[in-house]
Amino acid sequence: MAAAHARFAGISVLVVDDDAHMRKIIRSLLMGFGIGQVYEAGDGAQGLEQVHQFRPDVIVTDWEMPMLNGAEMVRLIRNPKTSPQATVPIILATAHTQRRRIQEALRLGVNEVLAKPFSAKSLMQRLDAVIHRPRPFLHVAGYFGPMPRDGRLAAAGRPRTAAAAE
Repeated sequence: MAAAHARFAGISVLVVDDDAHMRKIIRSLLMGFGIGQVYEAGDGAQGLEQVHQFRPDVIVTDWEMPMLNGAEMVRLIRNPKTSPQATVPIILATAHTQRRRIQEALRLGVNEVLAKPFSAKSLMQRLDAVIHRPRPFLHVAGYFGPMPRDGRLAAAGRPRTAAAAE
């Protein structure tokens, strides 16, 4: 665990979930990994406020929440014209794992998906991926987010990198 502490030292994470118990579980895991600062929000509106206030290094969010749901929050965060945190890594932690929902999350620019219930190991793997192996961001055809791992945009004849899109 000491290696995990060193890998995540100085990192801040915002946890957005309407379930206080789930926020507590995620907070405990993150603190156990050595995350320096964990912020919490009970819905997407509060999460959006905290994104602007604290500028976290990573966001872990639920999808179904009151006020402003995860999809709406991600859409607002991923708008490079209005969001100062448009490239912040976002990990979706959700029990709603239907294919259409996951596809929607990826189209909105979520970096990683974590199916609830999840293990400490899978949370750490997603966190490690977004922090230590980040994918470049691209802005093409109405999409702003991390480059898909499977090359779907390239296969569709679209540029693979933001530089190629310019």
